[in-house]
Amino acid sequence: MPTPPLPMARLRRLAGVFALACLALLPGAAAAEAILHAFNWRYADIEARASEIRQIGYTGVLVAPPLKSEGGQWWARYQPQDYRVIDHPLGDTEAFVRMSAALELRGVKLYADLVLNHMANESGQRADLNFPGARVRAMYASDPSRWERQRLFGDLATDLFDGGDFNPAFCITDYSNVTQVQSGRLCSGGGDTGLPDLQGSAKVINAQRQYIAALIALGTDGFRLDAAKHMTLAHVNAVFDPALIGGRPVFGEIITGGGRGNTEYEIFLKPWMAQTPLSAYDFPLFHRMREAFGFGGDLSILVTAQADEQAIDPQRAWTFAVNHDIPLNGIFRGLIMDATDETLAWAWLLSRGEGTPLVYSDNNESGDNRWNNLYRRSDIAAMLGFHNALAGEPMHMVSQSNCHLLFRRGDRALVGINKCGEARTLAVDVEAHPLRAPGRFRDALSTHMLAVSGGALAVELPPRSARLWRFDPDASGCGPRRLRDKAPQRCTQGDIDGSEPRESPAPRDGRTLHDRPRARLD
Repeated sequence: MPTPPLPMARLRRLAGVFALACLALLPGAAAAEAILHAFNWRYADIEARASEIRQIGYTGVLVAPPLKSEGGQWWARYQPQDYRVIDHPLGDTEAFVRMSAALELRGVKLYADLVLNHMANESGQRADLNFPGARVRAMYASDPSRWERQRLFGDLATDLFDGGDFNPAFCITDYSNVTQVQSGRLCSGGGDTGLPDLQGSAKVINAQRQYIAALIALGTDGFRLDAAKHMTLAHVNAVFDPALIGGRPVFGEIITGGGRGNTEYEIFLKPWMAQTPLSAYDFPLFHRMREAFGFGGDLSILVTAQADEQAIDPQRAWTFAVNHDIPLNGIFRGLIMDATDETLAWAWLLSRGEGTPLVYSDNNESGDNRWNNLYRRSDIAAMLGFHNALAGEPMHMVSQSNCHLLFRRGDRALVGINKCGEARTLAVDVEAHPLRAPGRFRDALSTHMLAVSGGALAVELPPRSARLWRFDPDASGCGPRRLRDKAPQRCTQGDIDGSEPRESPAPRDGRTLHDRPRARLD
């Protein structure tokens, strides 16, 4: 076996030793899941920002597809040439390993974007369907030492797939036809021959399982499955066998135009939820939010979204107010929310305590400049802190209308959202809706404080805004001892963060690409 190019074995072992200590020092160690979608970020940039990502409160990062692809465009990352190496403008296998170690050291989970439905459209270069093909294999042969360092599994002297591994070539024309969608090619029109569509054969499934096993061995904690509705459920279930995945989250991209009654939901997402154990993007909830927060919409429809089958099971739902397809693909740009509505949607997603929020942050690939560095925007960071601090607290609606939602999280927090252009003053019966009293509650998004003493409470919501009040033990007289205190105050951990002490998660397997056995699947 070649000598490792990096001293990663030691670094990853150190990660395992120090991960718990680091977690104890960082905020939100016991927080609910909230994932940063570091869209089109270089692996090296994620490595460099690992501490910041953890300090803001993210518990995981979704990264660009770890595979071989060419081209500088963002969409080129979704055109695989090979699974057996990681190599593209955003990083290679060595960079992926360094990034994984940096995240692990800080207790941040690593999620990899997978492209298993198709391979790259190289019809302009050649007529065959051999992948990676003669040109790329010659590249491998020209520098065997480098490519051995990038190798995940398999023999780079041979092709991974050939023409017999693909479905017959035709473009999808009817997206309500399940057979077409799951065996045809994604084409852009104008004579485009489309992306070669992989069969769910034993050979293809075995290669994809080896690929996933190799990524797991490098510390990957979960997966996003691109173009999931274009794969048969038999193919999906065969690849993501529980014995291979081992409880790691897997969520599929199944784009729909809504929930119950929407064709894409009925024929793709609903069967996915019924016939696989996997999670999915909650597109039904996204569309319900657009309707609710939009002009003339009714916020109260969010309360009944799941009962109305306009949201999926929150235990398996990955929620979002925007994802990469919406601003970057012309056919979806009409789904972009008004900027204030989008912020209020984030407030709803990050304060209600259901689903796994996926916060999209790009490098201004769309040209809108709205989502560039969104992950660290002050209001998003404050909402994320609120989300993490209230993990596990039940949600109880207090009042609702077309313009507002008011709900509490246990007795430690009160959330108000007002989408309309006029202020709202709302009454809260503290006996019927218990809040810690006497106590002071601090808004995460402003300097506003709410004094709760029992009985009736008047709550004011400014127009087009959200307030996320959380019990402040220090302001309420229960917190760190002040110099003026004559005696130490008796505060429990529950007074401070509302939770019992929790065990920190165990570190991931600390093996590198080169100090582990090659992935083998029987």
